[in-house]
Amino acid sequence: MKQQKKITYLKVGLGAGVILGLAAGISATLLFKQKKTLTSEDVLNQVKHEFLKEGPIEASWIHEEKEPLNKFAIHTKNYKGGIIRKEGNETVTYEFVADAKTGTVIEIHRLEEPVA
Repeated sequence: MKQQKKITYLKVGLGAGVILGLAAGISATLLFKQKKTLTSEDVLNQVKHEFLKEGPIEASWIHEEKEPLNKFAIHTKNYKGGIIRKEGNETVTYEFVADAKTGTVIEIHRLEEPVA
């Protein structure tokens, strides 16, 4: 009888250990994914991909350092960059701000004067 109780305790202990380990692993993975940000190169590639749908790009750039952006209750880290392309006979420069976590463009504007 004592042997059977030991085996039962062993099974319960192993089962609890497996469940706790699995829960800890899932929690750690979710936390890691939540805190993970894209590289500046990844963000620039995403923005370029969208611009290439409308035509060729002459040049592009992005700051490698993330910058904080605080708008009202929203606090996020962002990358700033730009795209230069031809539109007709005109060279046009766009500057953008993109979220470092998702790569989503938050702000974009066309500059009146081309950047040299």
